[in-house]
Amino acid sequence: MNPLHDTLQNTLQVIDNLVWGPPLLILLVGTGLYLTIRLGFIQIRYLPLALSYVFTSKHRTKGDGDISSFAALCTALSATIGTGNIVGVATAIKMGGPGALFWMWLAALFGMATKYAECLLAVKYREQDANGQMIGGPMYYLEKGVGSKTLAKLFAFFALGVACFGIGTFPQANAIVDAAYLSFEVPKEYTIVILTLLVATVTLGGIKSIASVASKIVPVMAGFYILACLLVLTTQMHALPEAVALVISSAFTGHAAAGGFTGAGIMLAIQSGIARGVFSNESGLGSAPIAAAAAKTDSCVRQGLTSMTGTFFDTIIICTMTGLTLIVTGAWQSEYAGAAMTTYAFASGLDSSYWGPLMVSIGLMFFAFTTIIGWNYYGERCITYLFGVKAILPYKIVFLVLVASGAFLKLDMIWLIADIVNGLMAVPNLIGLVLLRGVVISESNIYFEQLKALTAKKTQRAL
Repeated sequence: MNPLHDTLQNTLQVIDNLVWGPPLLILLVGTGLYLTIRLGFIQIRYLPLALSYVFTSKHRTKGDGDISSFAALCTALSATIGTGNIVGVATAIKMGGPGALFWMWLAALFGMATKYAECLLAVKYREQDANGQMIGGPMYYLEKGVGSKTLAKLFAFFALGVACFGIGTFPQANAIVDAAYLSFEVPKEYTIVILTLLVATVTLGGIKSIASVASKIVPVMAGFYILACLLVLTTQMHALPEAVALVISSAFTGHAAAGGFTGAGIMLAIQSGIARGVFSNESGLGSAPIAAAAAKTDSCVRQGLTSMTGTFFDTIIICTMTGLTLIVTGAWQSEYAGAAMTTYAFASGLDSSYWGPLMVSIGLMFFAFTTIIGWNYYGERCITYLFGVKAILPYKIVFLVLVASGAFLKLDMIWLIADIVNGLMAVPNLIGLVLLRGVVISESNIYFEQLKALTAKKTQRAL
């Protein structure tokens, strides 16, 4: 045992608990709740309209931008749909019991309003870089909207840290290498070489290449994983009503996961559900707006609506599928945790020690790969803001080196550092959302009034 290592890790754990403690969670959910009320429950009233934009904007090229609105959404989803959907949900339910899933739903509901607001602002305040590409995100609306370069640089610095030393590299590369070895017995060295080459091939081509790959892989991988979950839920259909009832009742009674004992406390269910939910869908963290800023669109509100569906797909659909699979199979009460718990759920649900784990491994590999390429782009935009376009190529080389080294590093301390920086990047972004709330509300009112007038004209013509 290394005393210095243990002391440092304990210190980081304390900092991590403080960063992701009640104040940040209250700020995240509180911002979403405020925007939900002020925008008239936009995520419910206009969800059908937002979904129609998603499925009709694939080939829409109207307005300035580098990629389609659909491709921008897929790029954002490539970074958010990741190991958190498999490992994070299992961790939340293990810590806080089935009730944690309910609080994930609630965080996602309010998070949709937050995602709408931040992506609206990203398009409104975006600009072109020296290479002629659209660039935007919290660093730009913090500088141009709020008027604070300090907050803008803090966000860019923290987000760059997450891209290089957290979500974007080490844990994802490690998950891919482990999954390939456990399921297909592929040596780590082979996997990491192939992975690094694939990441280089995709990311060196810039946003158009990343978006092209993301718009092809994301729908397929999400569909594959949802189908796998549905297979399990179908075989356990008799337990589904009881599982849903358990989720709702446990949310207010604090039913603990470990051993099925009661008494974990309602606060543990709330904190586990909200923290893991936000970690998965990234609403309020400020990452998705960076991708939204590249969209070809003539309306910041339209892109905000399109982007908010990312939280719906990530948490309301995919995390729910994972959570219910863990509950109906009884895996949440097993001795397993994390990815092992989800693997156990699929193995028992499909009554197969081969196909169940294989589905989880394939899902993990695809989810982790797309998270890498999504966060590569986020880091690129942040490095461009801080140091200009000349820093893009050196950044990409360093990023590839970090991905290549990810399989051979111990992750305990790195995960803590990543978690801390991930939480810190949310703080300047949320400050910006609060200060620019008037802009969000004004732009929304103008858009929906125009939409209402246009609908009325169409109705009159039809009559």
